[in-house]
Amino acid sequence: MPTPPVSVLIADDDPLVRTGLRALLAARPEIEPVAEASGGDQVLPLVRLHRPDVVLMDVRMPGMDGIEATRTLREALEAPPQVLVITTFENDEYVYRALRAGAAGFILKRSDIEQIARAILTVAAGDGLLFPEAIRTLAAEHAPPPGNAHGPMALTKREAEVLRLIAEGLANQAIASRLFLSLETVKSHVRSVLTKLGAANRTEAVIIAYESGFVRPRGGRESSLSLRCNTFPIRAGAVLGRAAQGRSRKR
Repeated sequence: MPTPPVSVLIADDDPLVRTGLRALLAARPEIEPVAEASGGDQVLPLVRLHRPDVVLMDVRMPGMDGIEATRTLREALEAPPQVLVITTFENDEYVYRALRAGAAGFILKRSDIEQIARAILTVAAGDGLLFPEAIRTLAAEHAPPPGNAHGPMALTKREAEVLRLIAEGLANQAIASRLFLSLETVKSHVRSVLTKLGAANRTEAVIIAYESGFVRPRGGRESSLSLRCNTFPIRAGAVLGRAAQGRSRKR
């Protein structure tokens, strides 16, 4: 049987962005846009109605913003959809707070549809860290100073190894190869890490690791796993480009 498409709810207060994203994503057989929300307060009711796999969430919306909407999904639903934050700026405290609230990753509005689609599929699969360099840079810039690494990190030695490799951006199969473990064993360790840390996903687990000091800073606030931030120098389609430019002026 063919794999069903990943269903997506688009949440953005700009109708031009919503319309452009929906049209571009609908042209891809692996993705199915199912609904649109113009504000964060509409997200939970629409998620309950349509049960999307992924919510493509604008981080800054009037009223209930993307951070609070992400937190609401996590608190209200036993199995919330994955949230992919879409934003104008990569180094944004709002993005960091959304990731800390449970969003699985973020993508820039100026990204082309190929990158947006790939990001949607990545967070839907839940296997792999989306743009690990950028997430580490966000954590280095916006996280509180690292605390005691032995405080919240009650992990076994093997779980700690798995978490460090997650922070490097490795997917489960790559972790299995690195540690000479079966894929199912790695998946079990990942589930245990997320449970022990109270993390919604791999991204939040990495942020918790940084905040606790488990991923040690080096050279100031720079991560010990330092890589250059991916600045995503990609041109958007005409519709999304005009919308993003208009919103960047008001933000």
